Amino acid sequence: MAELAALVRQRGWTLCSCESCTGGLFASKLTEVPGVSAFFKGAVVTYWTAMKIDVVHVDPAIIDQYGVISEPTAKAMAEQCALLMDCDMAVAFTGNAGPDVMEDKPAGMICTAIHVPGQTWTATDLLTGTRQEVREQIVQRVVERSSTFLRQIW
Repeated sequence: MAELAALVRQRGWTLCSCESCTGGLFASKLTEVPGVSAFFKGAVVTYWTAMKIDVVHVDPAIIDQYGVISEPTAKAMAEQCALLMDCDMAVAFTGNAGPDVMEDKPAGMICTAIHVPGQTWTATDLLTGTRQEVREQIVQRVVERSSTFLRQIW
């Protein structure tokens, strides 16, 4: 997390997150790093589908077509969160941390997005473990991917 914080800070960017299945875990972990208040604007936890639509303004047609647990929904969450908070970079998480099947999607299926100006990357991971283990794993993966992407685009 410290590396991601340093990369965002070096770029002079701001960062925000839109979290569903992680319940704010990304934001919680990020704010453990001293000095993030210089660039981290905040997080929106949109656990209910209606909150994704009403608060973050995800187009309901995307959710209707692809489902809540989908890369297009994660992409829309990240892009809309960046607009809402006027941030340079946004990360988003939506998925099924388990233990039951949801939307015909297996437990552990998590879709994520990383948005920076002009680009949004998405990914789907199928993770195993308890709900907390799945949440911890996906936050770590997004932190690593974000750091990798930031190094690549500079």
